[in-house]
Amino acid sequence: MAHSLEILPNSPDQGRKPPWLKMKMPAGEGYSRLLNLVNTNKLHTVCQSAKCPNMGECWAVGTATLMILGDVCTRSCGFCHIATGRPPTLDLDEPRRVGDAVRTMGLKHIVVTSVNRDELPDGGAGVWAETIRQIRIQSPGTSVEVLIPDFCGDWDALQKVLDEKPEILNHNIETVPRLYSVVRPQAKYHRSLKLLQIAKGQGFISKTGMMLGLGERDDEIDQVLDDLVAIGCEILTLGQYLRPTTQHLPVVRWVHPDEFANWKVRGEAKGIRHVESGPMVRSSYHAEQQVHAHAGS
Repeated sequence: MAHSLEILPNSPDQGRKPPWLKMKMPAGEGYSRLLNLVNTNKLHTVCQSAKCPNMGECWAVGTATLMILGDVCTRSCGFCHIATGRPPTLDLDEPRRVGDAVRTMGLKHIVVTSVNRDELPDGGAGVWAETIRQIRIQSPGTSVEVLIPDFCGDWDALQKVLDEKPEILNHNIETVPRLYSVVRPQAKYHRSLKLLQIAKGQGFISKTGMMLGLGERDDEIDQVLDDLVAIGCEILTLGQYLRPTTQHLPVVRWVHPDEFANWKVRGEAKGIRHVESGPMVRSSYHAEQQVHAHAGS
């Protein structure tokens, strides 16, 4: 995998991570129960596939982000640990099993994401819609947050998901426009903005996320914040990029917690309703608190 990011001579990847990036190892009764449930239902989680640093914390309290449409992605993003290739099958029973798992977990809020399935005519939107329906049927008290792909700009496919009325529509922009060619080469920045704008236009709570530490400049982050405000995006997550393996993009710099705190203040001052910002923050981090905070506002 060839990448053209400019790397400083003393790359952060050459040494130890800073002390604020220490994470707890997954353990405990809650973690074991959830792991067993995921395995029994033959489900995938982005927590495992993407090596999320918060898995121990979230799973201990029974919160996981379920990943549908398999665990092989048709895209080759430079930051992502999920396997790339041509997915072997389309599991049409998966939505039912997801609904059953959500019911068994007894969750108030569930986050569902997926790999990209660009080889499918609708990008997997039909499976997305059926998954939301199954959660509604089997666990009607659970609010649903969907973290969706861009469906290659097929807005009819997007509408299949929107028609099922998820409580939060999440789609990550991931990075600043200049870095798209190496960070997510098969995506388009303005296409992702358009997706979020369409969702907002239909009355959905729109949410997105971005990684810092890939070489973006402050003025570029500010421009992204302005773009999100312009389309009415309500929730933004900002976190430190962590390199999954040596085959992935290197970390250009470690972003200090104080800087993350500053971006939260700046984003909310510009007009984004809630910015969840910190080194360990990921798209689904504190998702339940975010949706309930919105309901109470």
